[in-house]
Amino acid sequence: MKRILVPTDFSDEAEFALDAAAQFARKFGSEIYLLHILDLPIPMATSETGELPEAIFFMKLAHQKFEFFIDKPYLKGITVHETVESDSIPYGISQAVETNAIDMIVMGSGGASGLKEMFVGSNTEKVVRTAEVPVFTVKSRTDLTDIESMVFASDFSPETAEPYKKAISFAEKFGATLHLLFVNTPNNFVTTREAENRMNLFIKNGTPQKYTLNIYNDQTIEHGIIHFARAAGARIISLSTHGRKGLAHFFNGSISEDLVNHAMRPVITFKIPEEPQE
Repeated sequence: MKRILVPTDFSDEAEFALDAAAQFARKFGSEIYLLHILDLPIPMATSETGELPEAIFFMKLAHQKFEFFIDKPYLKGITVHETVESDSIPYGISQAVETNAIDMIVMGSGGASGLKEMFVGSNTEKVVRTAEVPVFTVKSRTDLTDIESMVFASDFSPETAEPYKKAISFAEKFGATLHLLFVNTPNNFVTTREAENRMNLFIKNGTPQKYTLNIYNDQTIEHGIIHFARAAGARIISLSTHGRKGLAHFFNGSISEDLVNHAMRPVITFKIPEEPQE
C-alpha cells in the first residue's frame, strides 16, 4: 500500500478522509495523492485554443484551497502530491488511479437518504461501484492506530474469493481478528447447517491468522452487517462489490453502496473481478 489517492472537495468529510489516509501513510510508508476535480461543463472547461479563463480561474482557486487544506500537523513528514483536473468525477478518479498506480482510495462520505439517494446518489457510491482498487470510506474523524477487529460480510460464493483474500491481507496488516459474517434474511433464508457448510468450504481459499465464523439473522443484509459490527465491536466493515451498471444496478441496488451511505463505521470495499468476455 504505497500510493493512496484522496479525492477532495475540501469539505469536512474530505478532511476526515485525508486524516485517515495520513494514518495509513505513516503505518505503511505511503505517499498521498490528493486530487480535486473540477466537474465543469465542457464548453466552460476548454475551447479550440485551450483552457478558457473561467477554467483557469477555478484551477487557481483550487490550488489556493490546497495550501490551506494540507496545512495539517498530521501530514508532517508525509509526501503529498496535489493535482487539479477538469473531468467528470468518477472518470477523473479512475484515470488518476491508473496514471499513478494507486493502491487504495480513501474518501469521505456524507451519506444521503430519500429521493436524493434514489435519483442523485453520490460520487462516493459511484467510485465504490467502479473502482478497481480497494475503496476506504469514512464519515467522521477516525482513529486507525488500534484496529483489533473487522468484519468481512459475504454470501461466500466462489466469485468473492479474491476480495476475501484482500480482506485477509488488510486485516493482518493490523493484526486484527477478521469476523467472517453471513447474514440470513427472511427473503433469502438458508439453514444454519447450509450456511456453516458454505463458510467452512469457502475458507479453504485461505484462512486468516485470527478469525471467527458468524451467522446473523436480520430483516435485511445491510441491517444485519451494521448490527453485528456494533455488537462485535468491530472497527471496520469490509465486503466485496459488483461493478453493476445501468438498470441492473438501479433495480438490484448495492449492499456496499447502502453501507457507504448509512454505516457510521468505516467501510472498505474490494471489487469482484469481472469475468473475461468470451
